[in-house]
Amino acid sequence: MKLIFGLGNPGPEYEFSPHNMGFGVVDRLAERRSVRMGRKQGHALCGKFELDDEEIWLIKPQTMMNLSGLAVGEWVAKQNCDTADILVVADELDLPWGQLRIRQQGGAAGHHGMESVIEALGTKQFTRLRIGVRPERPLADSIRYLLTPLARSRRAELDGILDRAADAVEAILKLGAAQAMTQFNRRESAAEPSGASNPSRDRKEAAASKSDPQP
Repeated sequence: MKLIFGLGNPGPEYEFSPHNMGFGVVDRLAERRSVRMGRKQGHALCGKFELDDEEIWLIKPQTMMNLSGLAVGEWVAKQNCDTADILVVADELDLPWGQLRIRQQGGAAGHHGMESVIEALGTKQFTRLRIGVRPERPLADSIRYLLTPLARSRRAELDGILDRAADAVEAILKLGAAQAMTQFNRRESAAEPSGASNPSRDRKEAAASKSDPQP
């Protein structure tokens, strides 16, 4: 059994927002596999399919982002899964728009949803797929940017990003994280675009405020 958690904020007002990339990837996988995501289990919506005789669960926590660990912890405890069977998909402000990063361990990098998951699991040793959402322009308010639906010009690019991220998840399931990393991880160009957002500044700004609306 494998558990695929896509992180995001529930509610139509957050649809197409950068912070909901995890939801978007899970929905794209569900669409590919003809999986209905209407089943409610604990604090999450879920659906499942089989891959090579293994059960794969697609899971969207229905808490707000900064409480994502509640749903993740419930699922892991109920299914008695090892952290090796978990994949968490989330947005990443430190990565340029559309860039993917697969990691088998690591910290939260200021992402409150990931912080909640790490706290719930009691370990940083689990696979995660991070999807870059950093825009080229400087951000005056990173929190507002993460929670606001994308402009139409960005939405036009979203389908391709979600498709590639879904491809990455399927590669992780079939080949393992280590091999998928060689295929999907790309180095960022040393020359950052003029006027690009400063991730360190954005993290400090986010730390000074709550990154997500409360339930």
